[in-house]
This record gives sequence, structure tokens and C-alpha cells, in this order.
Amino acid sequence: MLAPGAEEVELDDLVEFAVYGDRLPTDEAVRALAGDVVLDLVRSAVDSDWASAWQSHLTPVTVGGFTIRPPWIDGSLDDLVIDPGPSFGAASHPTTRMCLELLRELDPGGALADWGSGSGVLAIAAARLGFAPVLACDHEEVAIAATGAAASANGVNVAVSRCDLRRVPGPWAPTVTANLVRPLLLEVAGLLERPPERLIASGLTVDEVDEVAVAFARHGLRPASRRDGDGWSAILLSR
Repeated sequence: MLAPGAEEVELDDLVEFAVYGDRLPTDEAVRALAGDVVLDLVRSAVDSDWASAWQSHLTPVTVGGFTIRPPWIDGSLDDLVIDPGPSFGAASHPTTRMCLELLRELDPGGALADWGSGSGVLAIAAARLGFAPVLACDHEEVAIAATGAAASANGVNVAVSRCDLRRVPGPWAPTVTANLVRPLLLEVAGLLERPPERLIASGLTVDEVDEVAVAFARHGLRPASRRDGDGWSAILLSR
């Protein structure tokens, strides 16, 4: 996570990411995370009510047999209720939705690990589907807290831990979800010691999928299924 708030805007053939907060990361930290996809960085002042104004734009999302909504919107008891906070989505991004679609296709037996859990959408959906145990990890303390709170609110068991995927492999499970970004997925592939049986990788633009697939192919993981939409992709790799 880059900052207390984030927003994505599509501009023709480019994507603009805006991050908000009183203490923003340095330009060097942003480039280290995003790699050569960063074309330019601009800083400017914003209105003081940014932290709450974004909430009015969130709406329930139905995908993969789930309806995901924030707690301030009424719905069914069967919904996944996710408080995105100022930094996370509630399945609003195409990559999360495509991950959920691929996850829904899998036999839900056995354990699942969610590497980079964010608000916990994928981990909680996996627990609802019948994966057990479900292990979630993230580098940011706020994400760990958000995932734990969301799991409790939705009545599922998710074991949450802190991990830095740029330095050590995430917790092992036969099924893994990794909705990250291309540079981080390549680092994850380079550090991988014990490959899972199935890996859903996303956070990728359509032209980044092949490179990431090749990186994981070194561990015997091959493309099995794929989703594309709005310029983004998610891929299921399996052994």
C-alpha cells in the first residue's frame, strides 16, 4: 500500500494512480514498487475532506456468485461486507473481480494463502467457498488489521500474518491468490522455494501476463485459465 488513500483513473492508453495522505512515500519508493511502468510523478495539494468524500462513489459489486458491499450500504446477510477504509477497494477493481471469477472455478478443498491481502476480499471469499485453513499475509499493518476485522465481521476464520514478499516467500498452501503488481510478482517468483499447486496471479495489464507466466513456469506452473477486462488480466497457473 502506498498511502492512506488511492484512486485509479484511466486516461486513454495510460492509467493514472492518485494517492492521498499527509505522509506520502518518496518518489524513489514509488518507483521501486512500480518499476518502469511509472512515466511521471506529480505532487499537489487536495481538499481536506478527501478521506471521506470517496465513500460516496462505492457501490455493491456482484461477481463470482458473491455480492461485495461496504458496511454503510444495506444488503443481504449473505453478502461479503468489506470496509475498504481509505486505501482498499471492495472488489471494485477489475483485477479483484477476475481473481474472484477464477477462484470460483476451483475445487475449494484444502488450504489457501492470499499473498497481499489488502482488505481481505479474496481471503474471505475463499473461506466462504470452503477453503480451509485460509492464510492471509500483507506487509502493511493497516491491511493486516483490515483483513482480520473483515474476517470477523463476515464470520469466517482467516489466519493473518505480516510478510514482506520482496524478501521472503509468503505462507505456503496448495492454492495461492496473489493480486499484486508485475514487479512484485516477478520478485515473488524469484524467491519462490516451494511452489503451490495452483496460483491465481493478477494486478497485471494484458501485456504483462506473458512475462509473469514465464517467471512462474520455472517452478512448473503453467497457464490453465485467464480473464481479461478493461485492459487488466488475471491468470490461473497450475502444476
